[in-house]
Amino acid sequence: MKKQLDSQLPQPTATVLVTGIGGFLGGHVASQLLASGYRVRGTVRSLHARDRIPSQICATAPAAAGALSFAQTDLCSDDGWDDALKGCRYVIHTASPFPAGLPDNADELIQTARDGALRVVRAAHDAGVARVVLTSSIAATNHGGGRPPYTENDWTDPTSARATPYYKSKTLAEQAAWSFARNSGLDLCVINPGMIFGPLLGPQYGTSVGLIQQMMSGKLKRVPRFGFAVVDVRDVADAHIRAMTCPDAAGERFIVCGGFFWLRDLAAVLAKSFPAYAALLPRGDVPNWMVRALVPFSGRSRMIVHELDRDLSVSAAKAHRVLNWQPRPDEDCIRASAQSLIDHRLIATP
Repeated sequence: MKKQLDSQLPQPTATVLVTGIGGFLGGHVASQLLASGYRVRGTVRSLHARDRIPSQICATAPAAAGALSFAQTDLCSDDGWDDALKGCRYVIHTASPFPAGLPDNADELIQTARDGALRVVRAAHDAGVARVVLTSSIAATNHGGGRPPYTENDWTDPTSARATPYYKSKTLAEQAAWSFARNSGLDLCVINPGMIFGPLLGPQYGTSVGLIQQMMSGKLKRVPRFGFAVVDVRDVADAHIRAMTCPDAAGERFIVCGGFFWLRDLAAVLAKSFPAYAALLPRGDVPNWMVRALVPFSGRSRMIVHELDRDLSVSAAKAHRVLNWQPRPDEDCIRASAQSLIDHRLIATP
């Protein structure tokens, strides 16, 4: 398979199926693919999204819209996937649920992620694509028996108390995809990003950028002693595209991340970069005992209670070595998220 991929590079007119094209990461993946000369077919749950998405991902290159098309699919249904994959050489599967808090039905979240991943890889295999690149997360590496800095050899233990429904969903979905690939011979590689920040393509934002929005709107006066490794959405998209055609990426998973930030460190970067908002930003820690006391009443507390004061730093050395991947400075992605929120008027002027 490696020789097959290598002999057919470059493929500037190849068609790439991007699932979740209307999302934060999927939009950036599509934008970079179009800029590189690929044709992109994006999956959407509703074709009404066709009116919004092209103007966002083709904003800097309107002519690229001619290489963009859409297919209506749903991770919970087999309908439409065969048609979506016709003529596609590669698949980049970014679509997956990412809840802001603990969902009402954890099993539904887990099943959607796992079954959705299997639905995509099976359809890709049936269509004979050259490679599938699946977006997982360091949620699938950081919450097991390993020690920091976590690497691709580490796995979250889905039976552990530390495995929230989201962590479990990412872990079980990735493991199911690997199992299918081993049994079928599908060429699969996986990207495991950290907390994704960076510039918005439109006024919609998800959980990660939503955290910055809350901080800069004065909604969080203090923050728990919780942290994560950060990465810019543009660099995550770049890693997916590199992995798509790199012969040595076959059968590999890649952590793509920068440095580890405690929430208070994140607030400090924002205060320094946007001094007008400094008075609104968190200024202290929420004591661990208070987070634990809130567990029966707060989904957010239940999501982080087992990770308080825990170093969750990771190593991206493999992505640097194999993919020649080089991310921008950590603070840049944090600042870019905040600036986008300001530009889109999603936070009030102080």
